[in-house]
Amino acid sequence: MNTLVAVAIAPFGVGDELAAEVAEVVKVIRESGLPNKTYSMFTEIEGEWDAVMKVVKDATFVLAEKGIRTEVILKADIRPGYTDTMHGKTERLEEALKKQVEI
Repeated sequence: MNTLVAVAIAPFGVGDELAAEVAEVVKVIRESGLPNKTYSMFTEIEGEWDAVMKVVKDATFVLAEKGIRTEVILKADIRPGYTDTMHGKTERLEEALKKQVEI
């Protein structure tokens, strides 16, 4: 079943600047082959449930296996009958905004 997740995976207790560790996480996500987009606080990943959850696990464990305490924040949208929701949701939002401007 198609699943869209917004996930933040970050080290905990390693200092103020987390870019290097977060880059390791994002690299795993990007190499997964699943559609993904990274923003300032979350990365979205889309695909079948099991595939998405495997990527989340692999991305989490890239830090945890180094002995780094790792925090995961995850929000999931499972919408039967839909695909490419990563783009479709924002396209529908933009269309709704255009209609409000036209009124």
